[in-house]
Amino acid sequence: MKVYLDYAATTPVKKEVLEEMLPYFNQHFGNPSSIHSFGRESKKAVDSARDKVAKSLGAKPEEIYFTGSGSEADNWAVKGVAYALKNKGNHIITSKIEHHAVLHTCEYLEKEGFEVTYLDVDQDGLVSLQDLKNAIKENTILITIMYANNEIGTIQPIKEMASIAKEKSIIFHTDAVQAYGTIEMNVEELGADLISISAHKIYGPKGVGALYIKKGIRLHQLMHGGGQEKKRRAGTENLPGIVGFGKAAELAHENIKEHNEHLTQLRDQLIRKLTGKIPYTRLNGHPTKRLPGNVNVSFEFIEGESLLLSLDMLGIAGSSGSACTSGSLDPSHVLMAIGLSHEIAHGSLRLSLGYLTTQEEIDYVVEKLPPVVARLREMSPLYEKVKGEAKSV
Repeated sequence: MKVYLDYAATTPVKKEVLEEMLPYFNQHFGNPSSIHSFGRESKKAVDSARDKVAKSLGAKPEEIYFTGSGSEADNWAVKGVAYALKNKGNHIITSKIEHHAVLHTCEYLEKEGFEVTYLDVDQDGLVSLQDLKNAIKENTILITIMYANNEIGTIQPIKEMASIAKEKSIIFHTDAVQAYGTIEMNVEELGADLISISAHKIYGPKGVGALYIKKGIRLHQLMHGGGQEKKRRAGTENLPGIVGFGKAAELAHENIKEHNEHLTQLRDQLIRKLTGKIPYTRLNGHPTKRLPGNVNVSFEFIEGESLLLSLDMLGIAGSSGSACTSGSLDPSHVLMAIGLSHEIAHGSLRLSLGYLTTQEEIDYVVEKLPPVVARLREMSPLYEKVKGEAKSV
């Protein structure tokens, strides 16, 4: 049996999305910037996709700018504000559990003379609103906090954070790549000035993202060249990708309630059974304020890479954290930030569910995972010591 539980890394392209994209590879292939009929037809398709993405966020179409990825959108938001407002201030506030697209960008800006405050999170991965208020300075120009964490699934109080920023006339950006499509968003209610999203997390194609830029927000241009995206982001548009993004956004927006109910029911069942069947297991992330499809657990006395390889041999695809850092031997910066030791952090497993996940697949994982953990623990001298102590009591 093959079980894919790594939807947080990427999702399959939905059939309806692929069907919408196909004609734009070889039938309607014109450059959207060309003034002839082929170009006009392509531009119409881009505009239609922009309308659909905007509708999914409750935004205006002219506030949506297509990018090559969610990471590019993050880079543009953070660097764009930093360079545009450097004469006003040089202080940026973020959190210690951001995606590396934000963290590495902030580290780069520190080398450029900017000052960055990295906020701590509590054991559930939540940023304190009071800590955020206390971190604000006279020269603070940007607050960037992710909507929901890609590893542990914790959802931040973004609306309240955006309100704090607005009171101080500070630009607020949220990386909503992992939250978009599973959390209902309306930019007017949310209050964020900049929002990063991506297509491949919502059953759309890879290689296309978008940045919501609230009307009136000034950003330094990241990509230079042609006059695409209203002269703010150069580069010939990824026409099939953008069309696919539009369709994926439309479907996600239409089915969000049903999708969430499906994921939440299976998620809670999986968490309950794994923590109940396997001793020395802890749930990472907030127990209730978490993404519907996210399950992140740590098993003491085992090594995560061995666990992933063992599960892969059984046909189960999971992750030990973000797919962007899966090649790293260092423990997850997110798990370290919530207070886990190196040893426990190394024994983490992220199982992320999607619309194709079935009850049969959950049952299969619940059946196969406990014996794998038990076998790996038998190789651990630390576990042998704990078992010995338990017997002597």
